[in-house]
Amino acid sequence: QVQLVESGGGLVQPGGSLRLSCAASGSGFSINAMGWYRQAPGKQRGLVATITTGGRIEYADSVKGRFTISRDNARSTVWLQMNSLKAEDTAVYYCRAEATTSAVTIQYWGQGTQVTVSS
Repeated sequence: QVQLVESGGGLVQPGGSLRLSCAASGSGFSINAMGWYRQAPGKQRGLVATITTGGRIEYADSVKGRFTISRDNARSTVWLQMNSLKAEDTAVYYCRAEATTSAVTIQYWGQGTQVTVSS
């Protein structure tokens, strides 16, 4: 079993910055890709950014140039630096990790952290 613990959400004014973090814990697994997804009220959960153990990164078009994802493989931790935040970035942000154990790959989700961009 893998547990994901997120932190760093909150209320910020438009144009401001926030940094989210997500740490994976557990034993008997290897973490592969990690990433962030978000879900705004009345909308489906969608990709924000993902990063593989090799450092390959994918961003949603809406956050390119403003958000930066990074990770520490040794600590199984992923961060999301969010700059130039807009009202439309308001959502619950979820961490996701792909973990492999005994040749089985499972997707795990964090509990979510609220990000609110408002003046």
